[in-house]
Amino acid sequence: MPGTKQLKYLAAAAVFALALPACVAAQEPAPLLPAASQAELLKGAGITQNLNAQVPLNLEFRDENAKIVRLGDYFGKRPVVLSLVYYNCPSLCTEVLNGELRALQDVPLDLGADYEAVTVSFDPNDAPGEAKVKKRIYTGLYGRRGSADGWHFLTGQQDAIDALTRAVGFRYATDKATGQFAHATVIMVLTPEGRISRYFYGIQYPSRDLRLSLVEASEGKIGSPVDAVLLFCFHYDPLTGKYGLVISNVIKAAGVLTILGLGIFLFILFRFDARAHAPRPARDEHGHARV
Repeated sequence: MPGTKQLKYLAAAAVFALALPACVAAQEPAPLLPAASQAELLKGAGITQNLNAQVPLNLEFRDENAKIVRLGDYFGKRPVVLSLVYYNCPSLCTEVLNGELRALQDVPLDLGADYEAVTVSFDPNDAPGEAKVKKRIYTGLYGRRGSADGWHFLTGQQDAIDALTRAVGFRYATDKATGQFAHATVIMVLTPEGRISRYFYGIQYPSRDLRLSLVEASEGKIGSPVDAVLLFCFHYDPLTGKYGLVISNVIKAAGVLTILGLGIFLFILFRFDARAHAPRPARDEHGHARV
């Protein structure tokens, strides 16, 4: 029967052994397309910072209730946080909206009273019903009164989508085999007149910077270009549960960090135990070590 010390080592080793295969699997996702094909698709995806560019406010979309609206209906009085996603995205688009939600929750300004949020799907196959579900989820999670009138989820035809994405510098590519899209993750802050004031990349948006951008945009100010650290959303296979080219790098990093963390944990555990059980030198009646 192993003692307490042996059980502690066995438990730690078991945790490491169980985590290792998962981390290795994350580092080696099966590509769903040849690497050359994936790279070719990603050439068409990216962001051009069109600061101070005017978005066409006459573009027509449908809101979450299937009502035909103009983009300009959400401009004129307050700055606008604009996000471009597609509602059936199986990977990072949800993280874009989650990151936007967290940032908006931490901003002391009130959505619907101090600024507007407009989320537009760039997939012409998305329907108002899907937009309505997204709106219900995110305005509910935002949790402040009036948010239902301040965060708008739109769908539209290809020509309107193309005009909007060109204006804001949002480039994406379509994988015809799966119907999914390769695109970068970003949200934008626009002035009440519809001019692009600031870009925020990735899936985490500092609420302090976002608040400042909203205040500046409300005054018609245009921010400076920011370093573009692009995180791409591309190619998840729900049948295999595996990611493709770019998002696999995120999973790979997480796997490496997990292994590193477990290794450090085991090292500290063994080092501490070795010190605790190291023989102590004999001491005389005065507490001095005997030679």
